[in-house]
Amino acid sequence: MGFKLNNKAYFENHGVNVMAFDDKYPAGHQSGISVIMNGRRIATNGDLRFEQTPGQWQPVPKQDDRKVDQEGNSITTTLSYPDINAHLNGFNPIIYPDFEFSYEVVARGLEDGVEIVVSLDRPVPQEFLGKLCFNLELYPGDLFGKPWMMDDATGIFPRQANGPTKAQPANYDHSNKIKPLPHALANKEKLAGYNKGYNPIIADDLIGAPMAVGHSFTLRPDNSLYRMTIISETAELRLYDGRMNHNNGWFAVSSEIPANTEKEAIKWIIKPYVDTSWMYTPVIQTSQVGYHPCQPKKAVIELDERDKNRFPVSLEKLTPTGYKEVKKIQPEEWGIFLRYQYLICDFSDVTEEGMYRICYGEQVSSDFGIGSGIYDVGVWQPVVEYFLPVQMCHMRVNEKYRVWHGLCHCDDARMAPVNYNHFD
Repeated sequence: MGFKLNNKAYFENHGVNVMAFDDKYPAGHQSGISVIMNGRRIATNGDLRFEQTPGQWQPVPKQDDRKVDQEGNSITTTLSYPDINAHLNGFNPIIYPDFEFSYEVVARGLEDGVEIVVSLDRPVPQEFLGKLCFNLELYPGDLFGKPWMMDDATGIFPRQANGPTKAQPANYDHSNKIKPLPHALANKEKLAGYNKGYNPIIADDLIGAPMAVGHSFTLRPDNSLYRMTIISETAELRLYDGRMNHNNGWFAVSSEIPANTEKEAIKWIIKPYVDTSWMYTPVIQTSQVGYHPCQPKKAVIELDERDKNRFPVSLEKLTPTGYKEVKKIQPEEWGIFLRYQYLICDFSDVTEEGMYRICYGEQVSSDFGIGSGIYDVGVWQPVVEYFLPVQMCHMRVNEKYRVWHGLCHCDDARMAPVNYNHFD
């Protein structure tokens, strides 16, 4: 089958999808090249950045154009630095380094993976060599305690960020030439904390040293549902732990842009393992609150877009001796939304009060109630009884012998400085 562009303009091969600049939210780890394997986002933010492990307040490119070539099985995206509308401006002002350029990222589907080629319109200046990198971030939650391989070297993804660290020049030191828009309010020195210790706006002068260096990196060789190999045909691959300089950082595979290079500066081949037998497990969605006897009652069944199986739905009621089937229902086709197809199961005619569940094939829903008193307790009441009291600031909040938080925020509610734009 190979990795082919589907009608949603991303590459698909059974349960594996590779997206190219479909999303534009790098601060939320959703941008650039993204790899989704068997329903899980494995890697994302594949793009050119000024840091090996960038944070959410550091320079991001402006996406200028994206062309999908179905016949050529490729996606070409043109981007540029800086995004002048964000330079010292906006809700999240950014300090951009003094390097104005554009670049192109071509993603091309292959039989066993996706080729990524990055070309710049000019070479990288000396002061940004070793800083301007093509990165691919790896979701850490699925990796703690799991193995990786880089060429012949092996290792384990740690649960916490550990040394050694690597000191390097900050991009902040080369950021005086690009002028912000006339109405920009952010003050560069104040935004950066006057260089008094750690500041997330900078946070690129001290990072974790590479965990490994090589030309072939394999993620999770122990598990075929996560296994992915990245091969670099140009610059070396370096594996970093982004939590060393950002609390919400991810692991990252990174290649530095070589000196005196423009065309095909970076050339990767990303090879996710394709398990042809994998299929998304159906998910039965019911009301967490339950249903009033008089209201319409529907359950939604979420399926893999490729799933052709259809099973009758069994509505079962809980009795003193276990569950007893009360109704067989043939679900109705609702249609496709994004990556999934949906069925609707209507059981509005069931009005007898009690505890129920829905069975579809081998899947079973959570228990839910049908009753006239479903809104009486446990719906909005926990918000008043727990959530809001715990969230109260300006006081110490105790719950029996638990302390939720101490006396806090005693110095807030001050008048903010006028004409000042703070990060975040």
